[in-house]
Amino acid sequence: MGKMNKLTIYHNNNCSKSCTALSALKQSGEEFELIEYLKEVPSIADLTEIVKKLNCKPHDLIRKTEKVYIEKFKGKELSNEEWINAMHEYPILIQRPILIKGNHAVVARTSETLTEAISYLSQSGED
Repeated sequence: MGKMNKLTIYHNNNCSKSCTALSALKQSGEEFELIEYLKEVPSIADLTEIVKKLNCKPHDLIRKTEKVYIEKFKGKELSNEEWINAMHEYPILIQRPILIKGNHAVVARTSETLTEAISYLSQSGED
């Protein structure tokens, strides 16, 4: 099993949804890598890759309730690249938790998506 197939969680300790996902992962027995993305900020390349795996636009991954979003970005039309740069500069803007395995990624914000994500990601990545 290569490192590629290990489940990764982008986690924020101050987020209850992220903490819920983390404890569910621990209970699942699935091996995973923990990235506290506010401390280990994902590179532009990582963010580009995450967006691709989520199959969404960078803007979809932005937390629009964050103060920094409201102060700096609200109502602005930015390119995909600019949104990625914004998430790199202000990682608090990144939706969480993000679970990634192989070429699949999920933002597990509800317990339903979390449960689905863990069972789906546990099975995938073997291909």
